[in-house]
Amino acid sequence: MRIDVWSDVVCPWCYIGKRRLEEALVASGDTAQVVWHSFQLDPSSTNDDSRDLATRLGEKYGRGREWGLQANAQVTEVAAEVGLEYHLDQAKPVNTVDAHRLLHLARELAESGQVPADTQGRLKERLLKAYFTDGLPVGDHTTLTELATEIGLPAERVREVLAGSTYAQEVAEDQAQALAYGANGVPFFVIDEKYGVSGAQPVEVFQEALRRANADRKPVTLITAPGATTDGDAACGPDGCPI
Repeated sequence: MRIDVWSDVVCPWCYIGKRRLEEALVASGDTAQVVWHSFQLDPSSTNDDSRDLATRLGEKYGRGREWGLQANAQVTEVAAEVGLEYHLDQAKPVNTVDAHRLLHLARELAESGQVPADTQGRLKERLLKAYFTDGLPVGDHTTLTELATEIGLPAERVREVLAGSTYAQEVAEDQAQALAYGANGVPFFVIDEKYGVSGAQPVEVFQEALRRANADRKPVTLITAPGATTDGDAACGPDGCPI
């Protein structure tokens, strides 16, 4: 089974949705290839904004800093329910394009066998934890290099990617694909290119999507008349049709 996920590394519901998907996979006993795709919530954001997250949220939605604090508290509480520890008061402003470019690097190296198959997933987890729990600036190149090499990406390739614009087109294409699917926000999950789950839905929703995907992939059960064979007495095949 393949699961494609569009998300951003500074999206609080994306981290929660990741945990809920993982819980659903464990509960169902399914194994899946999870591919992480880029989606920037705010491509215009910068790495040098002096405002804290609550202030930025309040101003973005025109609700004020107190509303931003309440919103952060509420999502922190939900995150705790799935075992995540958020410190949003420490969250650093960031543009995530470079983090996404490194996720594309991790995917390419994994698919070519140069690093373990789970490298992209481990980098995604590390970036999310760095932002939400550790309060690290995941737009800073030094920080990104440390995080990427920590999970096994070659330092030389990481520095090479960050010094240029490699994978910037892939990031933009991911964003366009999400919009083509009708996803105006993230997280957005597509299971076996057939079933979509929008948002950090409850575990039960993911389980139902996995169940349906599995049902579609099961072999057909043949039904025959009593005493009949199952090799197609009344069917045409490559060698013609029996009379």
